[in-house]
Amino acid sequence: MTRVDLYDTTLRDGSQREGISFTVKDKLSIASKIDQLGIHYIEGGWPGSNPKDAEFFKRAREIKLKNARLVAFGSTCRPGLKPEDDSNLKMLIDSGVGVVNIVAKGSDMHVSQVLETSLEENLRMIKDSVSYLKSQGLEVFVDIEHAFDGYKNNPSYTLEVLRAAGDAGSDCIVLCDTNGGALPDEISIMVKKALENLDVDIGIHAHNDSELAVANSLAAVRAGARHVEGTINGYGERCGNANLCSIIPALKIKMGIDCVSNEELALLSEVSHFVSEVANLTPEAHMPYVGSSAFSHKAGLHVSGMAKWVLSYQHVDPALVGNKTRTLVSELAGRSNIIYRAKEIGVPIPPKGKEAQKLLEQVKDLESRGFQYENAEASFDLLVHRAFPDYQSPFELVDFMVLVEKRRRSPSKRSEGDILSEGMVKVKVNGQIMHTVAEGDGPVNALDNALRKALLQQYPSLSVVKLIDYKVRILEESTGTESRVRVLLESTDGADQWRTVGSSTNIIEASWMALADSLEYWLVRQKNQFSEVSQ
Repeated sequence: MTRVDLYDTTLRDGSQREGISFTVKDKLSIASKIDQLGIHYIEGGWPGSNPKDAEFFKRAREIKLKNARLVAFGSTCRPGLKPEDDSNLKMLIDSGVGVVNIVAKGSDMHVSQVLETSLEENLRMIKDSVSYLKSQGLEVFVDIEHAFDGYKNNPSYTLEVLRAAGDAGSDCIVLCDTNGGALPDEISIMVKKALENLDVDIGIHAHNDSELAVANSLAAVRAGARHVEGTINGYGERCGNANLCSIIPALKIKMGIDCVSNEELALLSEVSHFVSEVANLTPEAHMPYVGSSAFSHKAGLHVSGMAKWVLSYQHVDPALVGNKTRTLVSELAGRSNIIYRAKEIGVPIPPKGKEAQKLLEQVKDLESRGFQYENAEASFDLLVHRAFPDYQSPFELVDFMVLVEKRRRSPSKRSEGDILSEGMVKVKVNGQIMHTVAEGDGPVNALDNALRKALLQQYPSLSVVKLIDYKVRILEESTGTESRVRVLLESTDGADQWRTVGSSTNIIEASWMALADSLEYWLVRQKNQFSEVSQ
């Protein structure tokens, strides 16, 4: 097979995921970003269904897509109506795009029970709608809804539906596993049957209710489908749609189908994270290919093998999809994890030396006291550098104090329930004691503000570092307020992100540990000391 067209429906089907609500601006930015991935068709929405989608198609004329063609989605004409009298089809034509996709019923039960019309009328609606849209000079795809369920129940009628769409001039007929219940062998059988009966491209549109949307899409391609519909990150209603972030590398790397270029494939992780950000959803760390944990390694046996042969425990080179290998360090790790991770940050540790064993014992001791380094690589990297006697920290803590009180301010300056949080920090920077005080929205924020106030005098570039996530986990719930807690911070400088950890029976102390590590990590990295520590 030499060609498979990729069709993205993130802006329509993807937006039906619970919790997602794209603005028109969101949709325009996502369309531009997905275009960079080399997608052939981007479905912008259903202009006849809501004002937002209608507005999108008006404004979409302002953006210039380099790779993709914009598609408007709709349905066949309604029962009893001629297509030229149907407002839905008129809006498709007026959207200004050159490609439209209309949904049609492929199941006899849905025709009678949901559409509430005759089987013959359904065929008429499909034929007339496709013929009319083709007469307007449009490229026309037809999504056959419930195709696989319909074929199981009444195969002869579903094939009649396919022939009706094909005879009317459809450019591609897309078989939809709308309820997501089909199995890969069932997908293959029907795709082959469709190709036997039609002289037109066949496509696949799979939903993930049985966790098989990607497998079903690939099975369809194996059987001869040349058009695959899906969404970025698998977003969609219920359990989601087929995930293009898994389908694209599988087609190109595993099946040898050049659906995108090598350069476009390398943007896959970036596009995935961009769409997550715009959707205001946390990227799924364990997502294949593009997740931050997709190529992470924790078991000592695996890391040892990776050190000898980089693909020993990776099914593809992560760089191909814009991702990277991560070595995790925890109490379950071996010396090889320590050595491999240290090498990654430019600090080679002799395999037969004592340094790796000492660090491993330190990690195990700290994790027994609540620290966790597999998701706090920055804190572990600092452990490595602090293990060398000539390492110089950019600042040293002398003392800190936090005050939280309710009565200090006068009633005229205090709103009801107002609580003052004030942090005092004393640190040594380049031999100079810096003593600062700052207020904040809570004790941790007050500490953060006080520490930055001290450090910015010596390191003004530190102003770009922002805290973007703060998590607290109680580790010993049975001990009540005396419980040990773990604080995990995530920070960014606008270009990179990193995580640090602290643990204590005192939540303020645990927060300070993670906060100080975050700023120290960035300062040291900026000075390129990670690669300059003596061996």
